[in-house]
Amino acid sequence: VQLQAFGGGLVQAGDSLRLSCTASGRTFRNYAMGWFRQAPGKEREFVAAVNWSGKFYADPVQGRFTISRDNTENTVYLQMNSLKPEDTALYYCARGASAYSTRYARSYDYWGQGTEVTVSS
Repeated sequence: VQLQAFGGGLVQAGDSLRLSCTASGRTFRNYAMGWFRQAPGKEREFVAAVNWSGKFYADPVQGRFTISRDNTENTVYLQMNSLKPEDTALYYCARGASAYSTRYARSYDYWGQGTEVTVSS
């Protein structure tokens, strides 16, 4: 399985970005998909996930970010609105090891290469 994320960039505070992540393979719909991020000097942290139970968000992005998926296109999206400088990070998409993976990185078994998001103040 290969994951390719794109859509990052340099934006100003308050702007929006949409990240996309396309997965190879024919069983995309059977697995949870998640987004994580890692800021410089910090540990990787959970951002959002979509699985068979629903959608889940980290508290810092709740109400600003929306995760969605298109199973016909093997793609998961992360719509990021009202971006803040603290959202600056390398964003990774990941495929869950099951249909029910949520916020724990250890429950994901395939990772994309990351796409960089920089939010200036």
